[in-house]
Amino acid sequence: MTVPPPHVTLVAAEPELGPALAAVYRRDREFLRPFEPTRSDAFFTDGGQADRLSRLAADERAGTGLPRLISVDGAIEGFIAASSIVRGSFNSANVGYFVGTAVSGRGVCTAALSLLIDEAFERHGLHRLQAGTLVDNVASQRVLTKNGFGEIGLEPRYLQIDGAYRDHILFQLLSDDERPYSGPSNVSGPAT
Repeated sequence: MTVPPPHVTLVAAEPELGPALAAVYRRDREFLRPFEPTRSDAFFTDGGQADRLSRLAADERAGTGLPRLISVDGAIEGFIAASSIVRGSFNSANVGYFVGTAVSGRGVCTAALSLLIDEAFERHGLHRLQAGTLVDNVASQRVLTKNGFGEIGLEPRYLQIDGAYRDHILFQLLSDDERPYSGPSNVSGPAT
């Protein structure tokens, strides 16, 4: 039996979605540990995520962030954002994302990133998106390259991940770069 691909939607970051996002973080806390900064226990609570989403929504209103929750078949299953948006001659942002183990390996991150790229370039007029992955995070590197990101190079001790500064491979995508992946027909843009 063939399993149909999931329907992927990006949802605006709103505090009332904090409990749904917190549930994903709690469920996959150990899985995510090697890929993320060290998190306080409060981060994994409903209130902690509601507060975080409130701050991220304020960043979006200020024009410095583009946070989205990843909905898969109607359920919150991850998070993606263009953050640290800098306008002017730089006109760029950093991209980060995760999906829970319940949907990983099904093309969800690839589809979600495609949607975020569309929004960042077409609706918000950004010129450049940058992303970094741990050197051994081949799955995330695949997500980026499928969406047209090219490797920039190695950044030693780039981010503090799981308690230590770790090397990352940096990638970038420019607004006029060719994008080989345009997303499956079962994805839709941000629900606001």
